Amino acid sequence: MSTGAGKTVCVTGASGYIASWLVKLLLSRGYTVKASVRDPNDPRKTEHLRALDGASERLQLFKANLLEEGSFDSVVQGCDGVFHTASPFYHDVQDPQKELIDPAVKGTLNVLNSCAKTPSIKRVVLTSSIAAVAYNGKPRTPEVVVDETWFSNPDFCRETKVGGLWYVVSKTLAEDAAWKLAKEKGMDLVAINPAMVIGPLLQPTLNTSAAAVLSIMKGNAGAQTFPNATFGWVHVKDVAEAHIKAFKIPSANGRYCLVEKVAHYSEVVNTLKKLYPSVQLPEK
Repeated sequence: MSTGAGKTVCVTGASGYIASWLVKLLLSRGYTVKASVRDPNDPRKTEHLRALDGASERLQLFKANLLEEGSFDSVVQGCDGVFHTASPFYHDVQDPQKELIDPAVKGTLNVLNSCAKTPSIKRVVLTSSIAAVAYNGKPRTPEVVVDETWFSNPDFCRETKVGGLWYVVSKTLAEDAAWKLAKEKGMDLVAINPAMVIGPLLQPTLNTSAAAVLSIMKGNAGAQTFPNATFGWVHVKDVAEAHIKAFKIPSANGRYCLVEKVAHYSEVVNTLKKLYPSVQLPEK
């Protein structure tokens, strides 16, 4: 399916988990990919991208800083579409404003402002998260359907300190800012909101959602328990595929929640037991 032949697209934060898969699929379909990374000289961020099929011909790496105004101008130049996936995601946060919220919100506005100045761009696909959808205080009992009309409420999150609180706040504020700017500038924007993304890693560093599974296998640093929590789960390849569809299919619009299965951690543990019978897993 080399439907991307002759088309150029940009992927921000290209060394990330979802973004790496997105770059892989785009290259396999004939697209030319302009990929932004924080540090093109760091082999851990770029080697796995340079090794992809088609990379030597059609992958261009750029250095761009989310917080630097205009740093994406040259990256998005001449692109038909932009996939903005760059956003920090980790739990051990010292300074939430500086570490998560500013890069997410200001970074998104920076990238979108660069896009707004670039007439060749037909559509921008934003990697948001179910974190920006589900945390609003409404009950989530089995008969309640969470859909794309839901928006997380940052104030509710701050008050209740829901899991991954600052990440949830950062993604909610970033997506909100993106929609406001898109409306103001008349931009064609589509948002992709995946739940916990799992599946094979292309990058050599461990990402946060995969680390959640690993921490169970390691027994949460010695603890013999798993979290009493239920999450939506989705395969990384499906998430990358959805991004491409969101760009290519003209009728795509608004937000798309991506959840293949909803599972409590106990189900995750049982699945791991079947896959790795010799690994000691938490029982309670």
